[in-house]
Amino acid sequence: MSVSVLNTVDRSISNCGIGLRHCHLREVLERKPAVPWFEVLADNHLEEGGATRKALFAIREAYPFTFHCVNMSLGSTDELNFEYLKTIKRLMHELQPAWVSDHVCFTHVGQRYVHELLPLPYTEEALKHMAARIQIVQEFLGQRILIENISSYLTYSHSTISEGEFLGALADMADCDILLDVNNIYVNSINHQLDVREFLTAVPMSRVREIHLAGFEDRQEYLLDAHNNCVADAVWNLFSDIMQIASDIPALIEWDNDIPALSVLQQEAGRADYLRYAHKPVELPEQEMMV
Repeated sequence: MSVSVLNTVDRSISNCGIGLRHCHLREVLERKPAVPWFEVLADNHLEEGGATRKALFAIREAYPFTFHCVNMSLGSTDELNFEYLKTIKRLMHELQPAWVSDHVCFTHVGQRYVHELLPLPYTEEALKHMAARIQIVQEFLGQRILIENISSYLTYSHSTISEGEFLGALADMADCDILLDVNNIYVNSINHQLDVREFLTAVPMSRVREIHLAGFEDRQEYLLDAHNNCVADAVWNLFSDIMQIASDIPALIEWDNDIPALSVLQQEAGRADYLRYAHKPVELPEQEMMV
């Protein structure tokens, strides 16, 4: 069966969800907050047993899930880690996420995990290499995956195409989907003078299935994608611009450091939904034909 037909649109994933973090598990279980869906950091839940895993399965009974991964190392020259992929596939079978995502990066060098999402050079060689690996992963998992643009703090002098062109061409070549991180676009626009309009023009919105929103930390000389603040106004403005052309794409609030109360994340999600619906076309009721 072709991977390209394995995924159908999952209507349970809509509006703005929240990244599920350990500190909020008990509250979610006890209070059942009005959150449309949760994104799970799959790498934090690969070990079997334990109270955290039990809570995760209980929450899944009440909410739709998506999976976000950080360890596929899709751009690496190391061999793909099929033991890791087997564990992800087993967790997929158990929790039935709507989709699975990872990043346009590499995390392994010489079989060593570097605990960082490292950027690729944007070249035709890297494009073909990563597309081939994504296709292998999709065949193994039995479905298309989403690939996310990352924030970065260096660029390669021998890159021959732009980041947006690379992301768009990669999705087409690998026949995968895109997780568009708006915060990362803005961070790179400051750190590397990335042309935001050029980036968005190069990305096929028809392949974007999810949008990430997060907060950065201003280090004066550069912006750090720290996920430790509310979404910045500049990022909200960029998100609003995207919603003018693609308001049906579900969004997600990410917050990984200095995590506040769940209610703060819900407020951020509410703002995202307000901007999403502000740009939805008005559907007029059908008028009866006059005779």
